[in-house]
Amino acid sequence: MTTPISEQSPAAQLQALSRQLEHAMQADQPRLRRRLQGLRKRFDARALAQVQQALSASVARRAAREALTPRIDWPDLPVVQCLDELGEAIRHHQVVVVAGETGSGKTTQLPKLCLALGRGRAGMIGHTQPRRLAARAVANRLAEEIDTRVGEMVGFKVRFQDQVSDSTLVKLMTDGMLLAEIQQDRYLDQYDTLIIDEAHERSLNIDFLLGYLQRLLPRRPDLKIIITSATIDHERFAAHFGGAPVMEVSGRTYPVEVRYRDNAEEGERDLRREVEEVLREIEREERGQVPPARDVLVFLSGERDIRELHHHLRRCDFRDTEFLPLYARLTQQEQHRVFALHRGRRVVLSTNVAETSLTVPGIRYVIDAGTARISRYSVHSKVQRLPVEPVSQASAEQRKGRSGRVMPGICYRLYSEADFLSRPAFTDPEIRRTNLAAVILQMADLGLGELEDFPFIDAPDGRLVRDGYRLLEELGAIDGRTLSAVGRQLARLPLDPRLGRMVLRAADTGALREVLIIVAALSVQDPRERPHDQQQQADQAHQPFTDKQSDFVFFLTLWQWAETQREALTRNQYEKLLKKTFLSPTRMREWRDTHHQLLLLCREMKLPFAQTDASSEAVHRALLAGLLGQVIKRTEEGEWLSTRNRKPVIWPGSALSKSKASWLMAAELIDTSRLFARCVAQIQPEWIEQEGAHLVKRQYVEPYWSKKHGAVWAREQVSLFGLLLVAGRRVSYGAQHPELARELMIREGLVAGELPREPDFVRANRALRAELEEFEHKLRRRDLLADEEQCFAFYDARLPAGLYSLRHLESWCRRASDAERQALRMTRADLLVRDPGLGQNAFPDHLDVGELRLPLSYSFDPSGSRDGVTLNVPVTVLNQLSLERLDWLVPGLLRDKLEALLRGLPKAQRRHFVPVPDYVAALLEVLTPGDTPLLPALTRELARMTGVRIELEAWQAVTLPPHLQFNLRVTDGEQVLAEGRDLAAMQTRFAGHAVAAMTPAQGDEVLTGTDWVFGTLPPVSELSRGGVVLRTWPALEDRTREVASILCASEEEAAWQHRWGVARLLMLRQGEQVRMLRKFAGQQPGFQKMAAEKSALARGVLDDALLSATALHFPALASVRDESGFRALLAAGRGDFVKAVEARLAGWGGLLAAYRDIAARLDKQFPLAWAHAHRDIKQQLAGLFFPGFLCQVPPAWLAEYPRYLKALAHRLERLGGQIGRDRAQVAELEALWAPYQARAGDTPVWRQPEPLLTYRFLLEEYRVSLFAQQLGTRMPVSAKRLRQQWEAC
Repeated sequence: MTTPISEQSPAAQLQALSRQLEHAMQADQPRLRRRLQGLRKRFDARALAQVQQALSASVARRAAREALTPRIDWPDLPVVQCLDELGEAIRHHQVVVVAGETGSGKTTQLPKLCLALGRGRAGMIGHTQPRRLAARAVANRLAEEIDTRVGEMVGFKVRFQDQVSDSTLVKLMTDGMLLAEIQQDRYLDQYDTLIIDEAHERSLNIDFLLGYLQRLLPRRPDLKIIITSATIDHERFAAHFGGAPVMEVSGRTYPVEVRYRDNAEEGERDLRREVEEVLREIEREERGQVPPARDVLVFLSGERDIRELHHHLRRCDFRDTEFLPLYARLTQQEQHRVFALHRGRRVVLSTNVAETSLTVPGIRYVIDAGTARISRYSVHSKVQRLPVEPVSQASAEQRKGRSGRVMPGICYRLYSEADFLSRPAFTDPEIRRTNLAAVILQMADLGLGELEDFPFIDAPDGRLVRDGYRLLEELGAIDGRTLSAVGRQLARLPLDPRLGRMVLRAADTGALREVLIIVAALSVQDPRERPHDQQQQADQAHQPFTDKQSDFVFFLTLWQWAETQREALTRNQYEKLLKKTFLSPTRMREWRDTHHQLLLLCREMKLPFAQTDASSEAVHRALLAGLLGQVIKRTEEGEWLSTRNRKPVIWPGSALSKSKASWLMAAELIDTSRLFARCVAQIQPEWIEQEGAHLVKRQYVEPYWSKKHGAVWAREQVSLFGLLLVAGRRVSYGAQHPELARELMIREGLVAGELPREPDFVRANRALRAELEEFEHKLRRRDLLADEEQCFAFYDARLPAGLYSLRHLESWCRRASDAERQALRMTRADLLVRDPGLGQNAFPDHLDVGELRLPLSYSFDPSGSRDGVTLNVPVTVLNQLSLERLDWLVPGLLRDKLEALLRGLPKAQRRHFVPVPDYVAALLEVLTPGDTPLLPALTRELARMTGVRIELEAWQAVTLPPHLQFNLRVTDGEQVLAEGRDLAAMQTRFAGHAVAAMTPAQGDEVLTGTDWVFGTLPPVSELSRGGVVLRTWPALEDRTREVASILCASEEEAAWQHRWGVARLLMLRQGEQVRMLRKFAGQQPGFQKMAAEKSALARGVLDDALLSATALHFPALASVRDESGFRALLAAGRGDFVKAVEARLAGWGGLLAAYRDIAARLDKQFPLAWAHAHRDIKQQLAGLFFPGFLCQVPPAWLAEYPRYLKALAHRLERLGGQIGRDRAQVAELEALWAPYQARAGDTPVWRQPEPLLTYRFLLEEYRVSLFAQQLGTRMPVSAKRLRQQWEAC
């Protein structure tokens, strides 16, 4: 009799329970075994009872499953013929590869075979399918065959649906679902058998599963694995599992004839014409056959080719033929049209979706264009590309097989047989052409080690592996190659890592509720439908949900609308409304299911949901966390630039396709015909910088000391994956590079004095340096004071490390000892490198000019405008300075000036004064600075020493360096009016200021009169104001009808004005005589001709003639300063005044008549060849006869005018025969006239220096010598003499 377990010893009880373990469910065995092992170490009767209870329940469940007897019938399928061989292989091998063509029955019969072999009791038979639709369909079919309902002995589990119970023996699921279960069931203990169907598709999930199962097999010797594949590349699977047996099962197909069409020589491919030709050929061959019309399946690369071909074929005259497109983005209703009954012929235009995913019935003919869009991930551009590529041989065979299902078929390949044979045998598995971030994340979470060491059938490209790690680093999921806290959370979310990162970030920004809706939408197919023939209606229906700033908001708005409608309407009404709004009910339901799953998972992960609606910024910041590699900026050229130098365009269907925003982020960058950014939204660049703080690269350029902030700043450049986010932003630099910041603070702040607040020691050191710098400016040397490096070393040795801003320095100073602070104060010994050795009074601080004492300042700045000595002159005393005094400069610079003058002489003269320094030393001993002009004194002393005389013109030709001439700073109080080194120009410019300063002091209005009422006019007038003596010169001014007493700024101007003022006053005192003279002049031909003109010259010439004649008749005008002198002068000349003036008027009348005659000749039509002469003569006349010429031209030269006019007339008479010579002479004259014109400018003739005026009239003499030599000249003249005279100028 057996003793009950409860009465046995503890060891015996544990032994008995261990024996029962093999009868428990496989899923329970590892857990119960671990609990028993724990009891062996530490026995606990209560825990033992719990284990016994759990074990009994598990044994009972297994017994119940063993009692299940599914009905197993074997239909007439090819695989049934091989059941015995398959059964033997499964019994004796852990892994079996079954290779069978489509239609062999392997998908439905292999699970039944496993049931017949007793599998599925200790654990379920797991059966994977690549797609959810297939998993549900196979479950329904299998349940029907074994006479059960779905959810009982046969169940399925796909996303959002789980129909599995304790009685389920066979569980259909997607390969992705099995992968997800590994997280909770590492050893897949709930299964005793796994069937991996359609393994030849080599999806990423399938490759990962096969690698994982290879590792799992040694730990699960009881687990059976059956891998089914098409009859392509099945040997790879067998080799992957150590030489597993391969069982081949034939399919039920008809023979297919292959016809190649080589169009390589026809140039650019015209796919529309090629397909049309094949269809025409099919029509011809079927003529007379019954039934004649068999369907055609055309394989094309993409939607665009389908639309273009569809449009073309509909315009062709094919009789009784229907053309239907077929691609994944079509609505389900449109896709189902290919399965509907029809009359005539149906031509289906499909992508590779009809290659494996869908089986189109009734196909006899296949037309294969030989290309497809293959998804490939670009490591370089970090985008998923969809290039059009030639399909592999395996894919071409799959396409061919679609034509032999119902009868013998024909496959037309629109390429040559040689092309087919040159193609790769198989399409690259997905693992070699996709981003591996999700796989790496899952492997890290499962602790499966490095991806490179994982036993994949085909090892992934190393570049893809590295790129996957980089993406996870971008998302913050890994640190190095270790999973971070974020990464562990990401691994729990059944989402693409980018989408998962958005969810986790949304929990931080308070936008989890909104972001879950958006992420759910992004993880499923877009619910919008846009039929090709109703695109405009679809766009209008979707318009209310769009947002001009964000495509993501579309999903939020649509979700809110859909939820409101779903609650208010019945299911039927709701789905009708969705279809009317061009929304797919199936995709909307899938979106909602996905959202529900994510919502539950987030609650399980305890992620916080905000109680209020999130802001747009919070939502988009969360989205940005997963899309940092897909931000886009608008360039100055208006193009879009993304990270890694990618240049996308916005998807035309986006609400932001024409946006002018500066920054966008894109949910997807996909490379088709172009690189498109899809689902985009506006963002701010600062969001990118903040969300991507762990990724951005910061560069600091151009560090500089900021006086305003008292710290070192730099320009910061922030970039993300090569995309510039911030350029030239000013930021504090001290913390980034403390050593360099400290050096810049010392150099720029302490040494250069660029501080907003000066510590005491800096202020004291600056004052001392400024005092000592005067030595360098005066001596024009830069080697007296300590340089920047020495000053830097001084501070560097005394300031502690870590001080790199004024704030740090001030804080340290407050804590420093007195000795430390005193050590920072410089002494003269610290600053002076050598003794300056300044002579006494060599560089005075003031310049004495008469009674004036004007301040001097010194600057040693050869490139600056103030280099040398600056003389500060009040504008009111500027007219009292003389060039003769300023020529002496200051004693300390006189040596340099003398040396420069001597070295500037022509070599022929300079050689007499060699060595120059010795002559300069001798000159300094005999020359005494003062009011004696420097240059005449220099000429005199050198002539005494050597006997060689240097003329004044030679000295004036020497160009002195600026620092050897005074820089005049003209001031008015504190205001600087002007600076320059040209005294004459300054005095001309500010001539009126001295007069204006003295005029108010007179206290009276300007005195005017027609007789002498001016008392006595002193030669000069002086006024002391503010310690400065102002000096002006009184004079009479001609105002035509009266004379006024004025003050002039210079003695020269006073003499000129006074002469004409006295002359006018004399005319006013002889009114009757002047009227007679005017009448007389009016009778002269010249004045009559001038009266007919309206020029400025004609209007004033008569009055100028009378005034000039009066001045010439009374020669002592300038000496008249009082009434008695005036009366005496008038009395002395009154007697013969009329006679003398009439004589001059008669002469000038003749001159003006001659002038008008020549001018009249010029006004007549001139031959074009004389144009140069016409221009030259007009210019000559304008220079001679200008308004006021009778007063301004010196009488001696005015007397030569008749001869000049005769020469002009002679030139005109002879011009016709000497045009070439005349033109050459004009060119010479223009060259000689140009320097005079440039020098004289607008200076009145009376103000022009005598040498310049002489040069000007020598030119007229030269004209006479050129054009009328027989008239003679006043003096010898030639081009050489003119050049000599110009040297004197």
